Amino acid sequence: MQIRVYYEDTDTGGIVYHSNYLNFCERARSETFFQKGLSPDMPTGGFVVKKIIANYLKPAKLGDLLDVKSSLKQIKAASFILIQSVYKDDIKLFEAEIILAYINREGHPQKIEDELKEIIVSLFDG
Repeated sequence: MQIRVYYEDTDTGGIVYHSNYLNFCERARSETFFQKGLSPDMPTGGFVVKKIIANYLKPAKLGDLLDVKSSLKQIKAASFILIQSVYKDDIKLFEAEIILAYINREGHPQKIEDELKEIIVSLFDG
C-alpha cells in the first residue's frame, strides 16, 4: 500500500514522527482486508495488537511516497505474526514484527476459526 507523508505526519523538521510508522502499518493491514471486500472487524471479534518490535532504520520526510509491505511470519491458534516494512523506493526505512491476537466481543482471547485462518494466509502470505 502506498502512503504519502503529509505535514501532519511530521515534526517541525519535516521528519516523520516515530509513532506514525505504526499508523501507516495499521492502515496497510486494514486496507488489505478492504481491498478484498472484507473488514478487519469480524462479526465474532477482532484483532488487537499484543506486541510490537519496531526497528527505525532511516527517516521518512514530508512529501515522501512510501510503500508499506506486509508478510505473514506465523499463524497460531489465537494470534498471528506479521512483518511490516516501510520503504521509500527500494530503501527500507522501518520494520516491525507485530503480534495480533484475536479476541471476542467481550475482550477475551479466542481461537481463530479455520476459515479466518485461510483468509489471513491468503491476504498476507506471499
